[in-house]
Amino acid sequence: MYDAIVIGVSKGGLQALKTVLGVLPVDFPTPVIIVQHQGEAELGTLATLLNKDLAIELKEADLNENIVGGHVYLSCPGYHLLVEQDKTLALSTDPPLNYSRPSIDVLFESAAEVYQDKLIGIILTGASADGSLGLATIKQYGGLALVQDPSTAEAARMPQAAIEAATIDHVLSLHDIGKFILRICYDNQ
Repeated sequence: MYDAIVIGVSKGGLQALKTVLGVLPVDFPTPVIIVQHQGEAELGTLATLLNKDLAIELKEADLNENIVGGHVYLSCPGYHLLVEQDKTLALSTDPPLNYSRPSIDVLFESAAEVYQDKLIGIILTGASADGSLGLATIKQYGGLALVQDPSTAEAARMPQAAIEAATIDHVLSLHDIGKFILRICYDNQ
């Protein structure tokens, strides 16, 4: 059984997240934690837009919040999002990594240390290489690595960089990712 899912996404993220998260039911058992590159002026905007189309609850992450199933946690603009050893969320104003704050690598590496082989890492569309090293870290800890097929991405650079940097378990079209995580999370309960 997997205890958490982390997703990294950038350019083209709104539609990609609607597609992947749109298939998850309100009682989906595995918590999902997302870093989406977004500007500080966008505080609350992405969560509001996504919640219109989702059954599962999506919210911007709060400092020291417990990570629980049935929830999707979204990075806040201007803050790195991390997973602490006690399975709570942390926010950081450390310098940008890969020109980004929040950085996908920061989330993925902290989550890999906590969840180890019980973690699913997913890289979706994006125009940078952020997340590729974090996905490699997830694999080093025994987690499962999924990447959106670059040919189905609005911006192929991020998924392509992940494929080049890590041993990927599955490269899937955007429309197959949500169905895949549904199946694997329910089959492994």
